[in-house]
Amino acid sequence: MTYLKSVVKPMAVKPIVAGILLSSVAHSGLLAAQVLEEIIVTAQLRAESLQDVPVSVSAISGTKMMEAGIDKIEDLQAYVPNLTMSETGIGTNIYIRGIGSGINQGFEQSTGMYVDGVSYGRGQLSRAPFLDLERVEVLRGPQNILFGKNSIAGALSLTTAKPGDEFEGSVSALYEPDHGEEVYDLVLSGPITADLGARLAYRNRTMDGYMENLTNGNDEPNRDEETIRVIFDWQASEDLDLTFKYETSDFDVNGRQIEIDKEEPSLNPSFGGLNYSQILAGAFGQDLSVLNNYQDGRRSSNGDYSENSTDNFTLNANYALGEGTLTVIGAFMEYDYEELCDCDFTAGNVFSLISEEEYEQTSLEVRFDSGTGETFEYITGFYYQDSELEFADQFFLPADSVLVGALDASWAAGDVPFPYAPGSAIASTSAPRSFQQDTELWSAFIQFTYNMSDDLRLTFGGRYSNEEKDASRSLDVANLDGSDITDPLAKGQAVGVYTGVFLFEPHDLNDSRSEDNFSPMITAEYDLNEDVMLYATASQGFKSGGFDVRSNASPDTPFPVGTFAYDEEEATSFEAGAKTTLLGGAAELNVAVFFTQYDDLQVSVFDSKVGFNVGNAAEAETQGIEIDGRWMLTDTLTLTGALAFLDFEFKDFEDGQCTQGVLPDQVLVYPGSTEFDGFCDYTGETNQYVADWSGNIGLDYTNTIGSALEFRANLDVIFTDDYNPSQTLDPAVEQDGYSKINARVALAEIEGVWEVAVVGKNLTDETIVTYSNGTPLAFSTFQAKSRYNFYERGRSVAIQGTYRF
Repeated sequence: MTYLKSVVKPMAVKPIVAGILLSSVAHSGLLAAQVLEEIIVTAQLRAESLQDVPVSVSAISGTKMMEAGIDKIEDLQAYVPNLTMSETGIGTNIYIRGIGSGINQGFEQSTGMYVDGVSYGRGQLSRAPFLDLERVEVLRGPQNILFGKNSIAGALSLTTAKPGDEFEGSVSALYEPDHGEEVYDLVLSGPITADLGARLAYRNRTMDGYMENLTNGNDEPNRDEETIRVIFDWQASEDLDLTFKYETSDFDVNGRQIEIDKEEPSLNPSFGGLNYSQILAGAFGQDLSVLNNYQDGRRSSNGDYSENSTDNFTLNANYALGEGTLTVIGAFMEYDYEELCDCDFTAGNVFSLISEEEYEQTSLEVRFDSGTGETFEYITGFYYQDSELEFADQFFLPADSVLVGALDASWAAGDVPFPYAPGSAIASTSAPRSFQQDTELWSAFIQFTYNMSDDLRLTFGGRYSNEEKDASRSLDVANLDGSDITDPLAKGQAVGVYTGVFLFEPHDLNDSRSEDNFSPMITAEYDLNEDVMLYATASQGFKSGGFDVRSNASPDTPFPVGTFAYDEEEATSFEAGAKTTLLGGAAELNVAVFFTQYDDLQVSVFDSKVGFNVGNAAEAETQGIEIDGRWMLTDTLTLTGALAFLDFEFKDFEDGQCTQGVLPDQVLVYPGSTEFDGFCDYTGETNQYVADWSGNIGLDYTNTIGSALEFRANLDVIFTDDYNPSQTLDPAVEQDGYSKINARVALAEIEGVWEVAVVGKNLTDETIVTYSNGTPLAFSTFQAKSRYNFYERGRSVAIQGTYRF
């Protein structure tokens, strides 16, 4: 296989040279007076050195996250190459090595997220804020054996901070004036009795926003987040310890970080070469703020919001049995959210969508770890999960909607093939949808290591899973308040327009599915010497099939755009790497080379109107190299770096979403269709978010000032090659490669009692698109190309203070 088949672009040369220099200097044999602090991870469900783990892992400490202002996964991706998280119009994307689940509430994430060993597989949970973490570990590649079958792209393992043996407390605050951001943290921790400890953590975060909404005058996205967690740790006996955790969180957002951009004149001669925004303002008299159709930190919208709440109860028991440990993790987790989406993403009165979701999950994991140091060692266990999902949304078309007028005008001109005025037929109507799903899952797993000699180890693993899902979905055409349209003629006419124009087809579906899977893994590790460990892994991963929540059409429709069930996804992966310790412990350099083939890859495809349908792309391959390292240059200065090369290719994907204005390879024919309605073939193409090169370089400096003060400085350069944030790979929205700088300068009392810092993010003020797609209905209704883009926050500089007691 060829890993370096693309030409390195100029932007990427400097980071690559820096990585080569780091590697060559680290191997030069220079002596160092200091030794790096060991990083302990639980990537294999037991505490061990990062340098002993045969997996490509990035570990970020809770201290680093606090100092860098990393509040959620979206911020974490800057420090982990080949990890991407982005909010979309109606969902959330998490990608590792080019693999993610896409947009649909029926999906469980391809990147599993685990908090203290409990699965947080729902996409919405990835938006939840971080609080008082000990560390975050990002494991790349399939992690099906120990973490679960759906972790087919990788896993995020979050470990919360636990009570200590001594009392400690801290209060901290952060203030950023330009965007009105305020963060307040409180931590109290320590023993209550000789055997019982407790830890309380609280966070409140608010932000005005970094975009101006020209329509309503608000700053957006306006955030209001509050999280509280309490942990009790009881040493019940010499052999048994119990940990109980309760956490509740509310994270609400008003407005969004969306702007309309890259508009082109309509191809329809009726609009005289106007673009979409000009059509809305000129032809339909919409608010003039819609004319702001370029990126400038300002947007037009009638208003959006997202209100979220989560609750989690977790009980963790560890019981020593001889040299081993029996662990039991029982958890109950629930969340709900309500979102209003002004889903035409303009101030035009076109349509809106409100959605609600409620989810409950009960899980139990029982596992036994035999311990280490013997010829044979193993981890084996059983997992059970029961969950209930309820989702509902409603598509609204008010009487004065632009679409009502546009459809009636087209009908009067003879351009729309309906025997009646279609706009009037759907005025003051809606399309309510309801989805329910019950899921029961159990699995058994074992990972067995044979220490063949002091230098050679073989590990075999396997996980057997059984999952059953029962689901139902209904969609109807109704009045604005959701009540039934009682006039049969009016109902029939409205249904005809919804079906022909929006591909909304009323239906009521029920189905169930049952799946069994066995995922194997084999790993070989060889200690070349005491400083170099080589490893190679072959594994198969699995992600269960399920049911499409948001398809607007029935599977029985005469045109092939409706779905309900979709198939399971499988992966075959190979990874080889090296974990090296250099310069007598002053430096580390780790390398991983990987190749993964995905069969029946689950994808979400926009239907060219207002819906997304789930399907399975036949085949995809991802391959690349990941390098990371640390080097303590002096006792006061440490250099860190990471570099990744990624190559992704769809080997067989014929049913993808077409870029606006591109004639499809498969044309759909239905009432009201145009020559642009259909699917495009992406075989041989890459995927969204795939950058050839990405990485980061950091410098951490600490030194004393006199006998009472300590000076700390951190500089992080985050860089990436070009990538496309749109699933259509629309060349108009390709994100150019960039380098952005995050930095922190702090002055602290030498014993750590207090600290004052200045924290800067994106100091180069890069304009970064995190997601893009065609503006809904702009092209399908007016043949006007228009794009909506999600933008990352620009430059921010905050003051941060901490007091510990």
